[in-house]
Amino acid sequence: MNRQWRLAFYPEGMPAEGNWTLSEAPVAEPGDNQMLVRAIYLDVAPYMRGRISPQKNYAAGVSPGDVMIGGGIGEVLRSNCKDYKPGDIVVTDHSFGWQEHAVLRPSVVRLVDPQLAPLPYWLDALGMNGMTAYFALLDAARALPGDTVVISAAAGSVGQIAGQLARIGGCRAIGVTSSPQKAAWCREIGYEEVINYRAESDLAGAVAKACPRGVDVFIDNTAGAIHDAVLQNLATHARIALVGSVSLAGQFGKPDIGPRFLRQLLIARASVRGFLVGDYQDRYAAARRRIANWYQTGALKSRFDIATGLEETPKAFLRLLKSENLGKQLVQVSAEPAPRGNR
Repeated sequence: MNRQWRLAFYPEGMPAEGNWTLSEAPVAEPGDNQMLVRAIYLDVAPYMRGRISPQKNYAAGVSPGDVMIGGGIGEVLRSNCKDYKPGDIVVTDHSFGWQEHAVLRPSVVRLVDPQLAPLPYWLDALGMNGMTAYFALLDAARALPGDTVVISAAAGSVGQIAGQLARIGGCRAIGVTSSPQKAAWCREIGYEEVINYRAESDLAGAVAKACPRGVDVFIDNTAGAIHDAVLQNLATHARIALVGSVSLAGQFGKPDIGPRFLRQLLIARASVRGFLVGDYQDRYAAARRRIANWYQTGALKSRFDIATGLEETPKAFLRLLKSENLGKQLVQVSAEPAPRGNR
């Protein structure tokens, strides 16, 4: 049998564990040009909050009764695909779902090379989060050497990668995070200054102190109060990439009410750009090669927050929404297979 987390009903405000039910279904057999994959690691990510809402979104959502969407890394058990065989390790960014087994097509998976990087990295720096950090920083925000770059959720998966890429690119990276432990990790990976927003009574003042010449680039992974504080400290011709709004998870679908800083945007002649990583799919391979090289040379590293057991998946997702994770949040569903040689 295949255990699966299915959406029970849409949440109102912050999701709760009761929004999902754990059910069982027979393990499906792969059809023509399909493979059966056993889950090793499952992904939980902020974008999933938008998929469990009836509101219009940039991609199809999850309806009540459906298996919850999500990426995963797994081992091929049976294959009717010419390029994949049993024992191969594959990763998919969105198509696995919160379940123990999935039937997948080659078009939605990539082959994993465990000798290139440990398996969790394939859902992090070598996966969608790495692509998000890379293209948000270098393309959408056009970061240049010498820029002051502020990154919110700096100790999360996208944030920890973006901060290191900013450092590699000769920028001055400023992180905004939520605890002393996260701040310590940010400093370890190269952030020059770190702001613990939960310890600041004047967040805009803290940003001003850390960025005396203003903020050239803002990678906004959270929206909310951090966004408001940064917009009061923009440098001339600042570039803002709106990547995520996890701080609004508890009020999803409601108006984002707060100060308006149109005057600040006008004075700075700043640009604000909505960012979706899927717009860059034709450039993933080249970006992944560069990131893999940085990892192998020791210039880039990640930290992981891994829950154990399929039954922990909703809890892990909620920890992420509440900023309780440190590093990339994953769920380990089964043991990694024994290492083997290259194909």
